[in-house]
Amino acid sequence: MSESDLVAEQFEDAEQQLETATLGMWAFLATEVLFFGVMFVAYAALRLRWPQQFAEGSRDLKLWLGGINTAVLLTSSLLVAIAVHAIRVGQNRLVVWLLIATIILGFGFLAIKGTEYHLESKEHLVPGVNFSPSPEMEKLPPDKRTPRPDQEKLFMLFYFVMTGFHALHVTVGLGVLAVMAVLAKRGLINAEYPNPLQISALYWHFVDIVWIFLYPALYLLKLG
Repeated sequence: MSESDLVAEQFEDAEQQLETATLGMWAFLATEVLFFGVMFVAYAALRLRWPQQFAEGSRDLKLWLGGINTAVLLTSSLLVAIAVHAIRVGQNRLVVWLLIATIILGFGFLAIKGTEYHLESKEHLVPGVNFSPSPEMEKLPPDKRTPRPDQEKLFMLFYFVMTGFHALHVTVGLGVLAVMAVLAKRGLINAEYPNPLQISALYWHFVDIVWIFLYPALYLLKLG
């Protein structure tokens, strides 16, 4: 398959096609930045207003699970970067295995996040479902129980909304990477036409970067 067969008729050459596709992806990611940016700004404003209550909410999160998930996503981002280099030099078989490894790590991230949600549900930390004093607190006499403040409930609401939308983006990214793995295996993307993988890699890196901001904002707040 020649280069001319891979270039759409509206483009002069493969380089122009890649530049256009990259610009389109950056424009899309800009809208995603706005989407998450609104939540981060609202979260930051309320955090400044109720720092102590938000720190209490942060203490209820599982710092070690969040740390593992950070390592998982950073590793996956590295594998995708290596895959992009591999496709440029025509190592399609290596690309397939790298993408499979990335997908496994992505599902691992979702599994850990699901485990966190389960633990938080058991600890009565889900607003609108079972947000109430912890199971240990409920074992005490009624006059000694301390209810969780409403501001902590607000923190947990931000936590579930922000991490939930992030998990949704991870799920979408896994679907995209799975398609890239199939295309690489069939030779439909290769050293002459690496564009789809390069564009997909940008999206996956964006997902990782969002988590890099979420982790300190939510999990490390208690350390401040």
